[in-house]
Amino acid sequence: MAALRIQAGPERTLKADGVSATVQPPPTQNELVTKARILVIEDAEAINVAVCAALRDNGLDALGRGDGRELEQDLKRFRPDLVVLDVMLPGRDGFSLLDVVRRTTTAGVVMLTARDAVPDRLRGLQGGADDYVVKPFVLAELVARVVAVLRRLGRTPSTVQVGDLVVDADSGVVLYAGRPIELTATELRLLEYLAAQRGRVVSKTQILTAVWGYEDYDPNLVEVHVSALRRKLEAHGPRLLRTVRGLGYVLRTEDG
Repeated sequence: MAALRIQAGPERTLKADGVSATVQPPPTQNELVTKARILVIEDAEAINVAVCAALRDNGLDALGRGDGRELEQDLKRFRPDLVVLDVMLPGRDGFSLLDVVRRTTTAGVVMLTARDAVPDRLRGLQGGADDYVVKPFVLAELVARVVAVLRRLGRTPSTVQVGDLVVDADSGVVLYAGRPIELTATELRLLEYLAAQRGRVVSKTQILTAVWGYEDYDPNLVEVHVSALRRKLEAHGPRLLRTVRGLGYVLRTEDG
């Protein structure tokens, strides 16, 4: 089993087999994703634990399994909205399990595998998978992909509110104190991510991964867009988008 290292402190850093993420305690407010159910089938225990922790910390209900022996029962009892499915599994492989999911449910499927060959990816997508993530991966990206699939399937509420700020992800409408705010496409994606993580401090790397899809890039890109978004928000009301020096950014009201 791969080693799982947990860094002490208010945040936990999970690392396993090239997968890493900072996991923070969940906020007390409602999440953008309200308890959608995610079944994670991954035989590497450390990765399974890390993925389930990241999903739960983003307001999702996650159930982890090391293989597909109980898949049919889990589909009936747990009734997942989405299955995160590893390809290389003991017993029935991920492609066989994908066929079961597709024949018996309308759940979304995100394939999770170390096999980066194009034929494997095509086989999964042609078999009905909604997305395909190749190891090693960043947990923030996997969570973002899961949320994107849930949204496409209509399994998530599209509107989130932080104080007087209302963000409707489906329509692209943003209201602050009842007045519309015009945002660029990138600013809207950034605000949607910050709203989904409201009350939590998120790092520049987490934002880069979730909004732009990569983490190895100039963090000044985040600063520029955060500054532009902050100016537009503050033209309509009190400050909500705050900088936490040395850590990142957080979207929250004055009273938290």
